[in-house]
Amino acid sequence: MLVYFVPFFIALIVAYALTPSVKKLAIKVGAIDKPDPRKVHTHTIPRLGGLAIYFGFMAGVLYSMPLNHEMLGLLLGCSAIVCIGIWDDICNIPAKVKLVGQIVSACIPVAFGIQIEWLTNPFGTLIVLPEIVAIPVTIFWIIGFTNTVNLIDGLDGLAAGVSFIASISMFLMAVSMNQYLPAMIIISMAGAALGFLQYNFNPAKIFMGDTGSMLLGYTMAVTAVLGLVKTAATIALVVPVIALGLPILDTLFAIVRRKMSGVPIFTPDKGHLHHRLLALGLTQKQAVLIMYCVSAVLGLVALFVASVNYKTGILTVAIVLAVIIYSAKRIGILHKTTNSTHKQ
Repeated sequence: MLVYFVPFFIALIVAYALTPSVKKLAIKVGAIDKPDPRKVHTHTIPRLGGLAIYFGFMAGVLYSMPLNHEMLGLLLGCSAIVCIGIWDDICNIPAKVKLVGQIVSACIPVAFGIQIEWLTNPFGTLIVLPEIVAIPVTIFWIIGFTNTVNLIDGLDGLAAGVSFIASISMFLMAVSMNQYLPAMIIISMAGAALGFLQYNFNPAKIFMGDTGSMLLGYTMAVTAVLGLVKTAATIALVVPVIALGLPILDTLFAIVRRKMSGVPIFTPDKGHLHHRLLALGLTQKQAVLIMYCVSAVLGLVALFVASVNYKTGILTVAIVLAVIIYSAKRIGILHKTTNSTHKQ
């Protein structure tokens, strides 16, 4: 286990050391997040902090591992998604342009052979996916995770903290399955996220912006596929889904809520979990800490599911899902929205 501390601390130290310089750069290039009625913060804050996460992550990975074919595909893809994020943080590019950039970025690791080529069903049978299916499925998987983390970036320190917790869960799973390469990658990302969090926790001095949130989701998605490629065990994909269950379910609840309200599913509202917690009288810091705890519980559930038979795993997920849906109803996440003018 000690070998993994090196990339973790390199990434943490580099991200922490570079964030003040990135903050100055963000101000210089106009990557500024201004307050408005749709947002929680009340004063101007620079974004683009994801650039520090990127350099920390790259430092941890490149110091610890040789640059083989798979690593090259991952790092090129990460660099591409960061470029899209920088562009968006500075210029606020249209959503369709950003989606095209995400698709191109997702295609890079696929071109280097990082694909969901097979799955195992609950009975242990291997299902081989033809390339015509494997490629779009992999691209959809990567884009889905890229946007999942992006959508939860609504409070100081929320996306960075949740991503750190999910990354640790994925790291522990990878180590338990002797997946050296995925473990090294994801522990580097965890260190970079934690280093940046020192400046991003409430009251935030800088936001990660799309540069950071897309990078975090993208890296976890590609690393999960790498884990699948190395072991042919579908649990490599299941663990990040459960570990990132908080933003995934929050997004699904938003879709259900908007359908119930008869409004387009992309219409922003104030019904997300962090909005509801704030509406109940919690401070930003308290709301984020609660969501950290929920993410940590989901991370433990993910590791438990990875270590038991499929029947126990399915039962566990069903129970947790039932508890989450009940809690969501209690705090109003699934209530019909009456205000669709607010940003997520």
